[in-house]
Amino acid sequence: MPARVTTLKELAASLGLSITTVSRALAGHRQIALKTRERVAQAARQAGYVPNTAARTLVSGRSGFVGLVLPIRGPNLVDSFLGEFVTGLGEGLVAHGSDLILATAAQDQAELAVLRHVVESGRADGVVVTRIAEVDERLDYLRRRSFPFVAHGRLLDSDFDYNWLDTDGAHAFGKAFDMLYDLGHRHFGLVTISEPMTFRHLRQDGLAAAIARRGDPAVRLDVATAPRFDRGARIQAVNRMLKAPNRPTAIIALFDELALTVMEEAARAALTVPRDLSVIGFDNIVASAYAPPGLTTFDASIRQCAREIADMLLTVVAEKPAAPLTRLIRPTLVPRASHGPAPLTKKLTPA
Repeated sequence: MPARVTTLKELAASLGLSITTVSRALAGHRQIALKTRERVAQAARQAGYVPNTAARTLVSGRSGFVGLVLPIRGPNLVDSFLGEFVTGLGEGLVAHGSDLILATAAQDQAELAVLRHVVESGRADGVVVTRIAEVDERLDYLRRRSFPFVAHGRLLDSDFDYNWLDTDGAHAFGKAFDMLYDLGHRHFGLVTISEPMTFRHLRQDGLAAAIARRGDPAVRLDVATAPRFDRGARIQAVNRMLKAPNRPTAIIALFDELALTVMEEAARAALTVPRDLSVIGFDNIVASAYAPPGLTTFDASIRQCAREIADMLLTVVAEKPAAPLTRLIRPTLVPRASHGPAPLTKKLTPA
């Protein structure tokens, strides 16, 4: 077993490398060759070397931490989406020798106030911002502070450049409509949220554009809207749609949790999916594969996107690129058993 080392100098000497090279390799700097980074990391593990975070901060001016604010907006700390996202983000950071700081924003607390504390305390080298609003005060604050960040999502309209990664929801919703239209559906439902989130607009715009491209006057779209974290209001909105005298034969939900609610309420209303009603979601959370009969959805690669965001942010922190880093991911259709041909006759549910 290799002798235990306690200082960076000892680790560098054991490898025959300079202290600067070893320090940068442990920090995941891209200027250091990947093979060298891997060699240094392996040697550090085998020798039981743990970097002195305080000393590293004094030398580099960096903490080695990345911040993320988690809003508590419902009975659970995080939802399925954020659970996968946090896991992927943590994996991406650890691969580069960095760590994740989670700061929670209570239900009655503004996210911006918590974000400002993370930034101004100096505990994080950069932050990741999720669920971007049409006009987002968090991004405006970070831009004014010139603080490194990557947004998971985009602003609806912006007069400044910033780093972002997003999934192409507009393309997915257009594809969902086309698939259902080709299966004979003409009466559609959209279950969405009332909050002014950019992803809501982009997905709904993609659906509207696909409808317009067909130019078919027989196509009809009903919309059910409820606050994102109000499950009672969500169920009421879905049931108004399902129990209408002339209900849709196909429903597209803004994301999987809404789609799963549609399938649950359809079952309670004695509607069979997909014989009586087709349902399509977005995100491909774990539950979507197990909710009978299996939800057709779009895989947003949440975990992988978070890993890539970690890589992007660390690049921004270390290299300060002149142009913003941006990436648009094309989600993949996951066809399961919740969609099918339009029913010849609609099954009406008693009020």
